[in-house]
This record gives sequence, structure tokens and C-alpha cells, in this order.
Amino acid sequence: MSTVFNFTFVPWFRSVAPYIHMHRGKTFVVGVVGEAIAAGKLAAIATDLALIQSMGVKIVLVHGFRPQVNEQLQAKGHEPRYAQGMRITDEVALDCAQEAAGQLRYEIEAAFSQGLPNTPMAGSRVRVISGNFLTARPMGIIDGVDFQSTGVVRKVDAAGIRHSLDSGALVLISPFGFSPTGEAFNLRMEEVATSVAIALQADKLLFLTEVPGIRVRPESPAAEDNPIDTEIPLADAQALLARLPAPEQPTDTAFYLRHCVSACLHGVERSHILPYATDGALLLEIYVHDGIGSMVVDEKLESLREAGADDVTGILHLIEPFEKDGTLVKRSRTDIERDIANYTILEHDGVIFACAALYPYPEAATGEMAALTVSPQSQGQGDGEKVLRRIEQRAREMGLKSIFVLTTRTMHWFIKRGFQQVDPDWLPEARKRKYNWDRRSQVLVKHL
Repeated sequence: MSTVFNFTFVPWFRSVAPYIHMHRGKTFVVGVVGEAIAAGKLAAIATDLALIQSMGVKIVLVHGFRPQVNEQLQAKGHEPRYAQGMRITDEVALDCAQEAAGQLRYEIEAAFSQGLPNTPMAGSRVRVISGNFLTARPMGIIDGVDFQSTGVVRKVDAAGIRHSLDSGALVLISPFGFSPTGEAFNLRMEEVATSVAIALQADKLLFLTEVPGIRVRPESPAAEDNPIDTEIPLADAQALLARLPAPEQPTDTAFYLRHCVSACLHGVERSHILPYATDGALLLEIYVHDGIGSMVVDEKLESLREAGADDVTGILHLIEPFEKDGTLVKRSRTDIERDIANYTILEHDGVIFACAALYPYPEAATGEMAALTVSPQSQGQGDGEKVLRRIEQRAREMGLKSIFVLTTRTMHWFIKRGFQQVDPDWLPEARKRKYNWDRRSQVLVKHL
């Protein structure tokens, strides 16, 4: 095994490990559009879901079948009919939906039953359980349009789904429901996935869709300066939804967003919109810091705060690589435990991604900012500046007139942010006595 592989794998695995631990035992509802299966993505999606389940996540998979039903209709010489973005399900369309659902269920179960040969999950076998978990009712007549056998979810058998999940199975749900009198209704995958997530109070609802997510400026075209907004607070998502037109097509911004908002309003902590076109989209969204799609969240996951005793291990884990390469001076666990009240941290989803400590020298009206560290995963995203601003705020509250840093490698970063280089003799007497002349650190000062 090459040294290069070791060098890249170890920090990568360490960065992923907190998310593996965090998601173990959690319940995810994954809605996959029929277009993903039509595009030949089923094998890769099955592999990723098997991998995610092997790491302790309980999974409910809801599949769509829009293109498959349309294909069946065209084969019978019948045109698909839609109104207000929803299918009008007549007798022919209902037959086609039943045929498409049966075929897809067979294909999905087969994908999870063949041991996933020639994949990272070779030899694994995922048990799939499906059943009549949904009760439905007719949508009825809306604005003069009779939707016939198109229905809406009336009730979800949450207890039955939980029992299946607790047995270690992956639960597969088709967008079909039945009334208490035995009538069959064609349902929308998005509504089914949302209803199931709410009924289970799932930890995540993930839509694997035709769209890459929601742009920072949704009304503007895709561009380098208009990337995917990876984290949207619920209040912002509601405001955006209020000003968007009613969606007609799955590519409309509000099409999946409305379901994400509904889920979050009803107790699902996080809802995601991901592109099926990106290989490994589920893995990238679940196990990487910023993910690749858009996440609607009921609370801001990022927290900038002062550190406590429970943060010592996280700080040590963050700064250790930088101590090894000589960027930072070595600090022991005892040192950090003793000085923990001096530290400010930036955490995201329970993981510390940046930190710094402030050591005041009130007799000189200044303070030292030490151990400013940003995780390699989030460098270049402004985390260092957020921590710097918080340290400056803390210094002002203490009545300090300036802060200073000692650095051997990041001098230009500080200069760009208002620091000026001074001679080590500038240091307060107490700090000057501890200055390591062999290390020859540059001293930079910023007046507040």
C-alpha cells in the first residue's frame, strides 16, 4: 500500500468517523425519483444504501415511477395527463402505475438480494421488507379537475415500519396506497416519503432528485458565484417558498422544497435535496462536512461559542495534526483542560471545526490569541475569520486595546486581516519571558 494512500486515507477516515458514530441507530427516509432508476443508477444507489445501513442506519426507501408509468402509457397509446403538477390517474394510468410499481419493486429487491458483486459490499445481503404500510384516500376534484385514482396519504403504519426496521431490514415503500374498502390509489413519491418521515419522526429525509439542490440565489442561473446553498434554515426556506410560484415540474425550485419544509415543520430535523447524477451523492451528503446538496434544517447547525470541559477531546483531535507538522506549539491535555475557559470553538453538527484561545495580559491592555486552528475540511470557508471576530469581541469585553499572535507560517493570513508585524520586544513582560527565541515566531498585533 503506497505512502500517498496512507497519507490521504488516514485523515479522510478520521474526518468521516464522527459522522459514522453520530448517525448510528438513526432513521433515514430516502425518496428516489424514478428518473434515477431509468438512468441506470439503481446498482450504485443500492450499494451506497447497503453501505449506509451497514454502519447502523435504519433506512426506509420510497421509490418514484414517473417515467416508468409514462413509458407504459405510451406503449398503450395513451397520453400522460397532468394538472397542477400532479398526474390525473384514469383506469389506464392506474393499470400502468400498478405494472410499473411491481416491476420496480422486483428490480429493487433484486438489486439488494444479489450480494452486490464487484462492489465494496460484496458478500453482503440486505433484507428488504415491503407491505401495505399506507392507507390512502382520493384526491378528489380540485379547481374543476377530477384526479380520479390519484390519491393522498391518509395514514402511515408507523408501528409496522418500525418493527421491520428494528428487525434489521430495509423497508421499501411504493407510491401506492389502499383505502379501507380496498380501492387502489396512485400517490406521489414526494408526499409518501414526507408522510413516512413525519410519522416515524425520522432523523433525515433525503430526496435523490433530478436537480442539484437550491442555489444561493434561486432566481438566478447557475454560476461560480451562485453555488448550491448547502444549509438553509427553516425560516429562510419558508420565506423563499412564500415568494416562489406554485411548482408544476420537478425541476421547479419549490417542487421538493415544499416537502422539505413540511417535514421540518412536523418534527423531522433535517431534509435534503440531492442530485442522483452525482455518483455517491448520498454518501457525500451524509458523511462529508458540507455535503453536496441543499439541506433544510430546523435550527442552525453551526455554533460559535466558548468551550467547556466536554470539548477538550475535540480540541485535541483538531490541533494534533498541526502540532505534529510544527505549525502549532505542542499542548498537552492537561494544558487544555486548565485553560479551557480561554478557548472559543466553532462546531458544526456536533463536530469542532475551528478553535482559538485568548490569554489576556490586562496590565498591558492586550491579549494573545493562540492555537487558532481550522480543520482542513473547512479551510477557505471563512471559519477562521468567524473565530477571529469572536476572539476580538471577547477581548473588547475584557477592556483590552489589542490582541497579538505568534506565528511561524501564517503571517500573511493575519496581515490581510489587520495585523501588523512588531518586534518581539513589544510583547508584555510576562509573555516575553516565555518567548522561544529558537522558534523565531513572528509577532503580529491588531489594535481593536
